[in-house]
Amino acid sequence: ELGRFMLASHGLLVTRVTHKKKTYRTYVGVDASAVNLLRPAMYGAYHHITNMDRPEGMTEVVDVVGSLCENNDKFAKQRELPVTEIGDLLVIHDTGAHGFSMGYQYNAKLRSAEVLLQEDGQARLIRRAEKPEDYLATLYGFDIEK
Repeated sequence: ELGRFMLASHGLLVTRVTHKKKTYRTYVGVDASAVNLLRPAMYGAYHHITNMDRPEGMTEVVDVVGSLCENNDKFAKQRELPVTEIGDLLVIHDTGAHGFSMGYQYNAKLRSAEVLLQEDGQARLIRRAEKPEDYLATLYGFDIEK
């Protein structure tokens, strides 16, 4: 698959830990979901995850779960990661060919912004995050602000 070969390793999904729950498993909830990266939910695809706030140290086995109310909205199942706390920034790797292009709107989740890291190290917004007006505009077939 040429697109995947060329682009997959060049994208990252950046998300923040919003919840943590310990039951028979430990769940780490993030503010992203399958609408941002569908492959793990659909295929069980592996994407490496880095905790930018705690890249090393003691580890725990967790499920990293998205913010949808679906039981397959998981970025990782039973993955050993450094101990994660609410507020930590996680980076999900190798999403370049599969993020926005496979993204969708579900439960009124809006598509994320896309930022390009340029060769000179500068970041440039290449696609703004959707707004509620974008979501509703297609429902009525016209601009709701008019």
